[in-house]
Amino acid sequence: MRAFYSGQFVLPLPPGHRFPMSRYALLRDRLLEHLPAVDMDQAPRATDGELALAHTPQWIAAISDGSVSPQAMREIGFPWSEAMVERSRRSTGATIAACRAAFAGGVAANMAGGTHHAYADKGGGFCVFNDAAVAARLMQAEHGRAGRQLKVAVIDLDVHQGNGTASIFRSDPSVFTLSLHGQKNFPFRKEASDLDVELPDGCGDADYLTALEHALDELERRFSPGLVIYLAGADPFERDRLGRLKLTFDGLEARDRRVFDWAWQRRIPLAFAMAGGYASDIAETVQVQLGTFRVAFDYWRRWQNAAR
Repeated sequence: MRAFYSGQFVLPLPPGHRFPMSRYALLRDRLLEHLPAVDMDQAPRATDGELALAHTPQWIAAISDGSVSPQAMREIGFPWSEAMVERSRRSTGATIAACRAAFAGGVAANMAGGTHHAYADKGGGFCVFNDAAVAARLMQAEHGRAGRQLKVAVIDLDVHQGNGTASIFRSDPSVFTLSLHGQKNFPFRKEASDLDVELPDGCGDADYLTALEHALDELERRFSPGLVIYLAGADPFERDRLGRLKLTFDGLEARDRRVFDWAWQRRIPLAFAMAGGYASDIAETVQVQLGTFRVAFDYWRRWQNAAR
């Protein structure tokens, strides 16, 4: 199973910054130790033309040359740097590469990504470019057929609503945006996804999985995707600092298994990204992510066995 990383492009963050940059390197180390069969490759760099499929030229230029306003950078939550620009392009390129690999092998991963708070013309919430939106549009360009456009479902299970993704695809019937998220959590001004499921603070495994089951049933009733992009956020975890939900390790594994199985049963290629994760003990976030990779690898093997 192929996975694409951008962890070597590290943001120069000030001491005490709350974004857990170290988790990307930790995830790579854990995969090397526990799932050595995962084939990890450096992420390619998203080009201006690729980014322009989901972002305005003005936003791409302002981020790239550093002319972006201080207020816009405050909304993102990072200081501007050339390293930030490079990492943001690589993280987007990783989801592009994962989607291409998923078409070839059924399942593939971006070991970062899930930057769903980025709009067409601005960023926010640690998100500069929207990797899922760029990748969805590029896959439609690469895999569309005469008279038939590729349909893409973005299944966003980060604890925070994918407001940027919802905004970008608001008037696009070829992309279905599904978001399960904390009702009272960031962003406090939500956008309208194709399907939003708002969860109360303290929601645990059983109620979450029931809500997910109903959401996937509704997705199937309304849409028939040819590609799934899955944002497997670790932040619904019960000890996440920013999550406010109460999912256990077992509950998160069951969540992942339900999504991968939904796509597998319908033979829909699936690319996934890590999205958020802010546990006080960063090793717990990485444990959740490793669990996602274990489930993904299981379903990747099913794809390979079926192809023989």
